[in-house]
Amino acid sequence: MSPLPAAFFISILFLLPQLHKVCAASPAAGRTIPTRGTCNNTCGTIPVMFPFGTGFGCGHPYFARYVKCNAGTLQFSTGTGIYPVSSIDYPTSTIVVADPFMSTCSSMQNSGSFSLDRTSPFTLTGSNIFVLLGCSTTSPVFDPSEDLCDTGSGSRVCSGLYSCKGVTGIGLPQNAPASTCCVYDSLMGIGSGYSLDLPKLQCSSYTSIYEFGDEGDPMKWKFGISLQYNDSYYTPACKDCETSGGLCGFSGLDESFSCICRDGVNTTTNCFGHGYTWSGAWEPKIQTKTSIG
Repeated sequence: MSPLPAAFFISILFLLPQLHKVCAASPAAGRTIPTRGTCNNTCGTIPVMFPFGTGFGCGHPYFARYVKCNAGTLQFSTGTGIYPVSSIDYPTSTIVVADPFMSTCSSMQNSGSFSLDRTSPFTLTGSNIFVLLGCSTTSPVFDPSEDLCDTGSGSRVCSGLYSCKGVTGIGLPQNAPASTCCVYDSLMGIGSGYSLDLPKLQCSSYTSIYEFGDEGDPMKWKFGISLQYNDSYYTPACKDCETSGGLCGFSGLDESFSCICRDGVNTTTNCFGHGYTWSGAWEPKIQTKTSIG
């Protein structure tokens, strides 16, 4: 076997320092290279601002578990399903979600259950009026010792809903007696956490009214579930990022703060000057250029 030429060994010795520079520029273990162009400020027609995001690494990591943008639709996830978000009111820190199987005046149908994780950053607002429809006479909501139904103004809500033509969708005639309807006073009454377990409650459907456009006309009532979210995650670092034209997000295994600039570059501070840093770290990326004579 003929010996390798000396020029070969000289080439290897020349390339070793360059290989070392390439390896040194690679991210350390557990560090994520920033992704580009994954965050937007809208999902469909809904404006998306912190703490929400439109993709992985956008918004606050705690909220990213519950709210996602999927094919142009902003969705809210709980243990009982995935529901489209109808609107977000940022000044009041509230969102409205719509259960597609929830009954309304125009369309009533058998519904599934709804639950809200107690550990989530969301709580039910006081504006929600939950109504159980088509309940059995043996339903535990009618237990006089529990006092779970509002028998005062709630009776007018039940009568209004049973006057809707859509009530035939749950097998009841229009203007049926409201004795199978219950304006549910407490979601804590039965079961754990915030939950509506319809099979356990022996009811065929439910609805939630968060605003009365005209109390006398159920067709003008606004149906949906209004949720309050915790806005204490809005930090000065995020405000500084947004002031510079960036979107607040997170990166890395530790889900540390990252400011996503419009050109897709992630920084740990803001987008002024476009600091090219690794996401979640203060170590700058070093680019080297070598001229070979």
